[in-house]
Amino acid sequence: MSKKPESLADIKKIAVLGAGTMGPGIAQTFAMGGYEVVMWTRSEKTREKAKAALHASLETFAREGEIKAEEVEEIYGRIHFEQTVEEAVKGADFIQETIVENRDAKVALYEQLAACVPENVIIASNTSAMNIFEVVPESLLPQQIICHWYAPPELIPLVEVVKSEEAPEVYAQIAAEFLEKCGKTVARMKKFIQGYIINRLQQCLHREVFHLIDNGYCDAEAIDLAAKASFIPRACVLGICKRIDFGGVDMTANNYRNRSYTMPENGDEMPKALADLVEAGELGIKTGKGFYDYTGVDMDELKAKRDKQLFEVFRLEKKFMQDPV
Repeated sequence: MSKKPESLADIKKIAVLGAGTMGPGIAQTFAMGGYEVVMWTRSEKTREKAKAALHASLETFAREGEIKAEEVEEIYGRIHFEQTVEEAVKGADFIQETIVENRDAKVALYEQLAACVPENVIIASNTSAMNIFEVVPESLLPQQIICHWYAPPELIPLVEVVKSEEAPEVYAQIAAEFLEKCGKTVARMKKFIQGYIINRLQQCLHREVFHLIDNGYCDAEAIDLAAKASFIPRACVLGICKRIDFGGVDMTANNYRNRSYTMPENGDEMPKALADLVEAGELGIKTGKGFYDYTGVDMDELKAKRDKQLFEVFRLEKKFMQDPV
């Protein structure tokens, strides 16, 4: 492709840089969308682990009926690995960067990209924690966007898309169409803000969660039970803002006027419940204990059960999204 991309038809070959937590699932999504994908990671161990994870995930998708059993090898065959960044991005029309959330590592990678990637290639970062537009070389800003995925990326539909100020609007539009072709749900953002949409909403929820726990109002189990039995399934139908419409905008306004809710004081400080867990080394399923005790639980079976239930939830959500209220 010699000219700058003008439509989805200009996107044919994809490069995924990084094969750790997010890379394999993202590559799988693109390959399931019918695209040739080249992956790069500097670690041979990570590369081999990614290959195994990709194949296992595709087999799971076949068991769940999302793809046909005979398609597993066909899709897997669309994903290739290269030893260097330069080899991975050669001939790519769209680059998805998914490397570790480390500023120095990002700077080093983007310096490599600036030296070898033509100006007619769209570059997307999956960064969660940093403003990538302040990290990349100035020369790359006209082709830089963000496509922010959620884990596990092969299962969670959402990708948040936002472009740099220097990049043309059509690049964000192409990315959105490309992702939708691969089965994702795209939330377009008008401009960048740290945390995007969902991470910011989750952080607000976490603030209140720890306020309730730290002050002895309830425990983690009660919070999860209440959330799963109320606003979370309701949000599958109405979302957040449409729920306000159904409840009455005036009612929400009255909640502000009447100060029926006050923000927890010191909400930005480390919550005691969270600090205690970290200090005790109780980091969740990776250590066998967090808010819940997973002692004696087979973690692979637990994660497989989680994925199976996610398949069911998102099948229903897809049905609702196709015929919204």
